[in-house]
Amino acid sequence: MLTRLTILCAACGLLLMAGCGSSKQVTRLETDTTTDLSGEWNDTDSRLVAQEMIGDVTTSPWINEFTKSEQRKPTVIVGTITNRTTEHIEVKTFVKDLERSMLNSGQVDFVADATEREQLRDERKDQAKNALDETQKGPGKEAGADFMLIGNISSIVDQEGGDKVKFYQVNMELVNLESNKKVWIGEKKIKKGISQDRVKF
Repeated sequence: MLTRLTILCAACGLLLMAGCGSSKQVTRLETDTTTDLSGEWNDTDSRLVAQEMIGDVTTSPWINEFTKSEQRKPTVIVGTITNRTTEHIEVKTFVKDLERSMLNSGQVDFVADATEREQLRDERKDQAKNALDETQKGPGKEAGADFMLIGNISSIVDQEGGDKVKFYQVNMELVNLESNKKVWIGEKKIKKGISQDRVKF
């Protein structure tokens, strides 16, 4: 009985020591700081891929050809960006990174996507009932997009023991909405090596 009691007390003591020894520390980081804790897709990947993709799409021949023939900037809409990885990726964040980088280039205009358009149309319907005539925004005046940006994010994982290599590939395409012709195809690859120390007893 004494032996069991001694073992129980010792176990409780170890648990208490482990609990007392743990602590949490929070450090604020700059939003453009590169951080990789888990090795999975993160905000840094989203931002860097968006910047590189947009740098490529806005320097490709299609944009000058359109501007010269139409005498205006092209209007773009972001379509579906599909997550084909096994991870949960907040695709909406990536889409916003794409939109921001492309719009800030000053070479294209953007229109709202399908979800955003529904909100805007509901607002116009509400204005038609409740707003002053001189401030109402009527239907039938939306700007149509010339091109749609679509794409996907895929990944391959190779693992042996505690070592893992994660390979991401992002493919993007810009499609002419009138002709369905692809005017630009972009690709970005990311490769991460993750090593985890094995617990030794």
